[in-house]
Amino acid sequence: MSGQDVLPNTLPTRMTLQRLQVRLGAAQKGHRLLKKKADALTVRFRQITKDIYDTKMEMGNVLKRTALAMAETRYAAGDISQVIQQKVSQPSALVRGGIDNIAGVHLPVFNLECSGSTSMQLTGLSAGGSKIEKCAQTHRSALDTIVKLASLQTSFLKLDEVIKLTNRRVNAIENVVIPKIKNTIQMIKDHLDEEEREEFTRMKKIVEKKKKRIEMEKAALEARREMRRLEDDIDTLALMTGGPLEEPADLIGGDDDIVF
Repeated sequence: MSGQDVLPNTLPTRMTLQRLQVRLGAAQKGHRLLKKKADALTVRFRQITKDIYDTKMEMGNVLKRTALAMAETRYAAGDISQVIQQKVSQPSALVRGGIDNIAGVHLPVFNLECSGSTSMQLTGLSAGGSKIEKCAQTHRSALDTIVKLASLQTSFLKLDEVIKLTNRRVNAIENVVIPKIKNTIQMIKDHLDEEEREEFTRMKKIVEKKKKRIEMEKAALEARREMRRLEDDIDTLALMTGGPLEEPADLIGGDDDIVF
């Protein structure tokens, strides 16, 4: 196991082992949560992609109807651009922004609000009034479609960025963080097992030395007891003979003819 496969500056202790086990559980839980988040964002991303496609297809038809309505209005009422510009005092449509929360990700949402102004109601009263009203409604529909498409495309870009970031985090936790923590835990376990084996061997030697010392002490104690028994036997024998035992006589020590 190389040094790059484990966490740096890690002391192989039981306290560190417990801390890393807790950290491993947190990393695995975070990986599961991020995976669920990425899946939820991916589902939403695919739905937005489909909505963008449908909206773009719809926009083509809406713009065609808008251009046709504008042509019909000019044919029926002539050029009314100057009249419209003079009567405009406030915007008839506003785009307001909002937030859509998807799995903790805030996506910008745009909504079109039409004020329903009555300043244009009398425009074209003399000629082409119905065509002007139809053209206005068609343009509102086109504007609503454009705002919807802008909201979808903005959410698309935001989601694309967040999904890539979330997937990178998931891959980093799955392929780097969790394996390193597991390798470090295994390294600490191996180190602690080795220490336990060394401690067992050391204790075994200590026990063997203690056994030998106890056996030697028992042997010495038994020898002292044997000496005391011999001394007691000698004393008993001396009492039975009526006096202390004398050493045997030296039969040759006083002979002058024998020289050592």
